[in-house]
Amino acid sequence: MTSVALYLQRRIGFLERRKQHRRESDEDMDPKLTEITQLFQRFKAALVRNDFDTSSRLLSQLKILLIEFKSLPPLFAETPNAIQEFTLARDIYEHAVVLSVKTEDQDAFERDFFQLKPYYTDVGDRLPQSPQEYPILGLNLLRLLVQIRIAEFHTELELLSAIALENPCIKHAVELEQSFMEGAYNRVLTARQTVPHETYVYFIDLLARTVRDEIAGCSEKAYDSLRVEDACQMLLLSSDQQLSEYIKEEHPEWEVKNGLVVFHKAKESAPCKEIPSLQLINQTLSYARELERIV
Repeated sequence: MTSVALYLQRRIGFLERRKQHRRESDEDMDPKLTEITQLFQRFKAALVRNDFDTSSRLLSQLKILLIEFKSLPPLFAETPNAIQEFTLARDIYEHAVVLSVKTEDQDAFERDFFQLKPYYTDVGDRLPQSPQEYPILGLNLLRLLVQIRIAEFHTELELLSAIALENPCIKHAVELEQSFMEGAYNRVLTARQTVPHETYVYFIDLLARTVRDEIAGCSEKAYDSLRVEDACQMLLLSSDQQLSEYIKEEHPEWEVKNGLVVFHKAKESAPCKEIPSLQLINQTLSYARELERIV
């Protein structure tokens, strides 16, 4: 027998054994796991083609089916297929987070992220690390920044490891927060050009809107009016047309006339209440005397 014929015979034998192994694996797999895996493939295909109605419907079915797995949070029961179930559930919730970003649904993002988080924290040491973990953790930090939930932002940051903090997705969110708190709004508004992941664009655009609203709120309190070019520069808008569109959408109470942006705001401030200083001093002294008697 020639060497070529021997090679072909061995190759055919290898392929037959691998095919047999796959058949045995399919037969051994839990039918429920197989059903969810197949449904998940349909969900991913719908998500890729941006069929959000189908994706949302399939996601709801997947979440209901996942309830039947006792190994998943919050039960964490020991089952023969626990690792496979953890991995599949984590993949489903990661895709659910991506779907919520694509549909621009912040409430769904928060729900899906908190369903996903235990797979990074509670069972993360039992699974291979997901390549989507750091991008999604960074997305959550951006969401908190957009919603001005700074305390929660720093709480989430404290929970991350030193390795995570060095990841570009996490560092991007941290640098944005620093720029935002320093008032370096130009760096925030240009951050769209350096996003580390395509899913970040939605929250970056929301953050830019938040920044402009902050600038606009300060401007109308500080000035009665601004020249149009000064308003464009302050709001980091590149043209008068962009300024007109921004005013129409966000601040219809403002007026543009004679080359000025006129801020209409209530001039009357709330009346200042007089502080009863003498009364407070007398009360404090009285408390001090009573404490001396007790001691």
